[in-house]
Amino acid sequence: MRIAWLALLFFAPLLEAQTTYVLKAAHLFDGKNNSLVQPGLVVVSGNKIQSVGGQAPAGVTVIDLGDATLLPGFIDSHTHLTMDFNPDYNGARLAGLSRTIPEDAIRATVNARKTLMAGFTTVRDVGSEDFLDVGLRNSINAGIVPGPRMLVAVHAIGATGGHCDDGQGFRFGLLNHEMGPEDGVVNSPDEARFAVRFNIKYGADVIKTCATGGVLSPTDDVDAPQLSQAELDALVSAAHELRRKTAAHAHGSEGAKRAVRAGIDSIEHGTFIDDETLRMMREHGTYLVPTLAVRSGIAESKFPPLVRQKADVALKAQDNMVRRALGMGVKIALGTDAAVYPHGNNALEFVLMANDGMTPAQSLKAGTSSAAELLGLQNKIGTLESGKLADIVAVPGNPFENIKVTQSVLFVMKEGTIYRNDRSAAK
Repeated sequence: MRIAWLALLFFAPLLEAQTTYVLKAAHLFDGKNNSLVQPGLVVVSGNKIQSVGGQAPAGVTVIDLGDATLLPGFIDSHTHLTMDFNPDYNGARLAGLSRTIPEDAIRATVNARKTLMAGFTTVRDVGSEDFLDVGLRNSINAGIVPGPRMLVAVHAIGATGGHCDDGQGFRFGLLNHEMGPEDGVVNSPDEARFAVRFNIKYGADVIKTCATGGVLSPTDDVDAPQLSQAELDALVSAAHELRRKTAAHAHGSEGAKRAVRAGIDSIEHGTFIDDETLRMMREHGTYLVPTLAVRSGIAESKFPPLVRQKADVALKAQDNMVRRALGMGVKIALGTDAAVYPHGNNALEFVLMANDGMTPAQSLKAGTSSAAELLGLQNKIGTLESGKLADIVAVPGNPFENIKVTQSVLFVMKEGTIYRNDRSAAK
């Protein structure tokens, strides 16, 4: 009996690897080139892509998606899956103080599933509480709940009273302690290093910081810098030494410049950054993650006067900033700030980037190969190539003719497992 069990354990991965699919569609976008391949064909064996193009091997399961386009699984570089969209600003703050951690964890699994079903097979989740993001990532990896591959940040790191200080806007003493480095709130280079190491100790894949104020934080100026150059230098250095990439929430130029000088890997939002900052980003190879989709949630939200004023000004500046960044050759990756709008609507970002002057190919690359490079996963995902993980989605029709079809994903495969197929039965 023991020998039989050992044989089963030994051969189980081999049996799994023998599961082979042929995916067929009218078109294919591989994430590398600026044109579509017609027709599209991908052979998947186990959890990896075996081949792209050519003829379908005989005797294997064929999934014909018809008049559709096969693409690499989409990547969202800026999400908050453990948070919910709530258009009632004050109601959302009360709910954050009222709900139990287990309830938040359960709700997060729903957000993860919505995101995966929308075709986003990988996300970079840039700030959470109570280690909810770590628990969600681990549960997805273990196959307990469906969801995208997650890179998580644990606590976003910022200054006392800044955008990353969860105690901002509440009366002193309400939370029983002043936020400190264990909560992601720092006030010196040494504390910044500690916060980075603390996050990584407890599961962080990426380090996120707040270099400026924010739109939705209730008491700060949106474009004011919030960390010193020395603090950002220490934070980025500590993260890179431990082989973690970094992201900086930054709306204003001075805070963004400090982050770029420190070696930050991406600037999130970038709403009010000037041309000098964009030139610095281009020269350093710093990515811009514009998060244009937030406008869909902000438009239907009820805010206090200060927050509404900041939001209105920020939304007016977004498109011009993206057009300038595109014209100056800054690298751009798709990120949406999911939770500021309803989860599952991530593909709106493709449409908004195209509206700001990106070609369909540029927009699609921002959410596939470019985002994979930003996340450091370009050897595993982001393009349809032999040997890469079988993260594959399909949309109806031709996204080069109508980028909005990315909002109507009909097929989702993550690592060779089919999670959605709305169109065709296997043959």
